Amino acid sequence: MDAVVFVISAAIVLGGGLGVVLQSNPVHAALSLIASFFGVAVLFVLQEAHFLALVQVVVYGGAIVVLFLFVIMLLGVDRFEDLGFEPLANQRVLAGAAGAGLFLLILGGLFLSGPGGDAGNVALTGQSANVQPLDNNESNIEQLARDLFTRNILAFEATALLLTIATIGAVVLVRNAGAEDLVVDEPGTSER
Repeated sequence: MDAVVFVISAAIVLGGGLGVVLQSNPVHAALSLIASFFGVAVLFVLQEAHFLALVQVVVYGGAIVVLFLFVIMLLGVDRFEDLGFEPLANQRVLAGAAGAGLFLLILGGLFLSGPGGDAGNVALTGQSANVQPLDNNESNIEQLARDLFTRNILAFEATALLLTIATIGAVVLVRNAGAEDLVVDEPGTSER
């Protein structure tokens, strides 16, 4: 029974992910994202991680996608735009170079990691991956902070970098290309 649930929810996750990438209508892409989130929640339930399943549905399926839909509706990104217009000169070349550099960094980390063990972590972070045993005298927050800011500092910094890039990308996408002023109607005076 678990295998059947896994296969169905994995198909929902993959179908939702493909729908997010392949849909041309942003509202349909957001709905595909919701389907993918619900599939992941079912996978969490299958692993008996009920709290994570609840967080997946409430936070991601509820709050994040609703935020996406509000941004789509308020900014009107569903209209067609000229994709040939590049607001930043040579942005495609720079993005390709940055992607190739990141790919080479990942490959370098994999090749420097050697046969396994601590070598890969030392190659990428410069720190040993020795896991400290849990100390019952310390709070969970202190133990999590120590683990996050020692062994997993590279992942933490990469997440911060990705969120910064996503914020800059969002600003570039919603730019005012014609530099015309935004016209706001007074309440009750809009024309149809």
